[in-house]
Amino acid sequence: MVGTEVDKLGVILRKHLDEQGFPMVDVEVGPTMPPTRTDPDDPWVRWALGSISRTTGTEPALLPNLGGSLPNDAFAGELGLCTLWIPHSYPACAQHAPDEHLLAPVARESLRIMAGVFWDLGEDSPVRSHP
Repeated sequence: MVGTEVDKLGVILRKHLDEQGFPMVDVEVGPTMPPTRTDPDDPWVRWALGSISRTTGTEPALLPNLGGSLPNDAFAGELGLCTLWIPHSYPACAQHAPDEHLLAPVARESLRIMAGVFWDLGEDSPVRSHP
């Protein structure tokens, strides 16, 4: 979550495990990146949700927080940009696992969604300067 001190994850997790009676569990934190959060009321977010909804005929799920597994902080934090990530997946796809897969219906829907987003971007985007 935004506000998590990623540089102190090992210390925080070690403390929690010790308090819960798990001193035998080793803690090793690999490379980290700060999480980011886009305001759900940002005009770009509302625009993207509308575009996806029109394309799919369904209400898209909105997850405003992005964990620190992508270098999104370079765009959101350093450059101050509104960032939108549109994933194309489903819970059992096993992303990044040896048996990762993508179902044909998910791939077709993904192509429709992104074609719709790019079409709508050309037709009427909420272009504005972002602080």
